[in-house]
Parts: sequence; structure tokens; C-alpha cells
Amino acid sequence: MTCPEEQAYRLLTEYSNGFMVSQVLFAACELGVFDLLAEAPEPLGAAAVAARLGTSSCGTELLLDTCVSLKLLQVQTRRGKALYQNTELSSTYLVRASPKCQGNMLRYLARTTYLCWGHLAQAVRDGKNQYLEAFGVPSDELFSAIYRSEGERLQVMRGLQDIWSISGRHVLAAFDLSPFPLICDIGGCSGALAKECTSLYPGCRVTVFDIPEVVQMAKKHFSFLEEARISFREDAQYSGIECIHTAV
Repeated sequence: MTCPEEQAYRLLTEYSNGFMVSQVLFAACELGVFDLLAEAPEPLGAAAVAARLGTSSCGTELLLDTCVSLKLLQVQTRRGKALYQNTELSSTYLVRASPKCQGNMLRYLARTTYLCWGHLAQAVRDGKNQYLEAFGVPSDELFSAIYRSEGERLQVMRGLQDIWSISGRHVLAAFDLSPFPLICDIGGCSGALAKECTSLYPGCRVTVFDIPEVVQMAKKHFSFLEEARISFREDAQYSGIECIHTAV
């Protein structure tokens, strides 16, 4: 093949195999690979990782080596034995103890979003989301499908906590909101963005609007030191207008 053909084929292969990369990441998170290595006092061999996780030796070694190739882990050899440890990337974003951990959102992507994307062709044919095909849940109202169970609702909320802990300040700093004493977060879920907002703009108060079930769960599972400046309002008519944030 000519050079342009090789580049095109390499790109095609990268696209077609991309889902395998996601599954390696999801599997390593689900099995607790990064947490185990973070807690270990020294790098571990594949056999030790497999023993502590209760997984097969062969499968564990293949997973660890693939994580190395993806720069999720690093490996060193001592006396002919491969020893694994986390990279800066995994230590920062994939270890539960890290304040920047994205594990909740990754679990949501793995268990929900990934399955829906498996029906993309049908979604294009129908012009509809595929929650009915993926989970057997009617999807006429999108957020009723997304929040189809209490556990799923909590997973979404924790996932958004992860995202806003990293991206919240960048979003809020795109425009200067300091002149506004009251900011309304429509569809604010757990209040994670509100927390970032009160931190960035000390002079503001934030009111979070969401459906009653979400507000009740937010009050039950999430609390902030800034509670005096963050309030929640239940709106039964709220239909799931996601990520619209207005200042008044």
C-alpha cells in the first residue's frame, strides 16, 4: 500500500477498534485495578493482582499489559518479573480516593451510555433514543428513562459530580457572573455545579431547580459547606432541560 493508503487504513482500524479501548478502561475500573495498585505499598505482579482481585491469572495479565499500552499503567521488570503501578493519569482520574476521580461517570458510560450506542443505526432510522431497545424502558420522556430507577438516578448524579469537579470552573468562568447576586441552575441535579459557582463567585447565591425525585435524592446523598448559599427547588413541571444555566 502507498503511504496515504497506509495512513487511511491505520485510521480506519483505529476507528473500528475504538470500542475495545473503552472496554479495557471500563473493565479495569470495574475490577478495581487502579484502586488496588494505589493502595499497594509497591508495584505488584500480575499474579498478585489476580489473587487480590479474585480474577484469572491469564486474563489479568492480558488486561494489565493492555493498560500499559494505553498509558493507564506503567510496568517495570525486576529479576525477569513484570511489576505494575499506576500512571499519573490513572492516579489522578481513576483512583477512588482522588478528589478528581471520574469513576462514577465511567461506570455510567459503561453500563448505560455504551449499551444505548450499540443501537445507533436503529436510532438513526427511528429518530429516537434507544432506551426501550437497550433497557426495555419507554423513552417518550427522556429523563424518565435516564432516571429509570433510584440506583440509576444516583449514578447519574454522582457522575455529574465527577464531571463538574473538573470542568465546572471552566464553564462558569466563560462569562463573568459576579454581577449577579442570584444564579439559577436549571436541571442542576446534585448541586455540584452550584458548589463550584459559589466557590468561584463568593458574592452569589444559587438556586437549583430539578424534579422532586432528584431534589430529594440530592438532599439525602450530597451536602456542601456552602449550603447556606445553595438552595433547592422542586419543580414537578420540570421536564428535564439539561445543562441550561441562567443568571438573574
